[in-house]
Amino acid sequence: MRKAVLFLFSLGILTSCSGDAESPEVNESNYLIFGHFYGQCEGETCVETFKLTDEKLYEDIIDDHSGQNLEFVELENSSFEEVKNLADFFPVQLLNENEPVIGCPDCADGGGLFIQYSIDGNLKSWRIDQDKENVPGYLHEFMDKVNEKITLINN
Repeated sequence: MRKAVLFLFSLGILTSCSGDAESPEVNESNYLIFGHFYGQCEGETCVETFKLTDEKLYEDIIDDHSGQNLEFVELENSSFEEVKNLADFFPVQLLNENEPVIGCPDCADGGGLFIQYSIDGNLKSWRIDQDKENVPGYLHEFMDKVNEKITLINN
């Protein structure tokens, strides 16, 4: 399944390339945005949101809890190298979720995850409860990986 997601993610990138093999153009509409948010929190790490493409990693500098206002700046390549495989863990089942909210993100001050997935301009977004008891099991490994990658970026 991980290979299928990676294939879909890569396919969107590859199909956007020009015929010039030496300077392919990256389709900027293919990306994974991931982050966490905590409402009853103070400080820089309360809202962390990142945008991952196949070549770069960006950090949101607005830190809006809603995920509606995003402004990204490019991070160093070393941070990209730490997280570039996150799309391998994206669960394909999530694309079938009809509701944009899964569980009750941050209702019990436990925080939430913000996930946005775009392939060829087709965009889907979710806010996911950090409490695994409130979300389907297929999300657990991905949730762990998102939290792990955020920690790696922030260290």
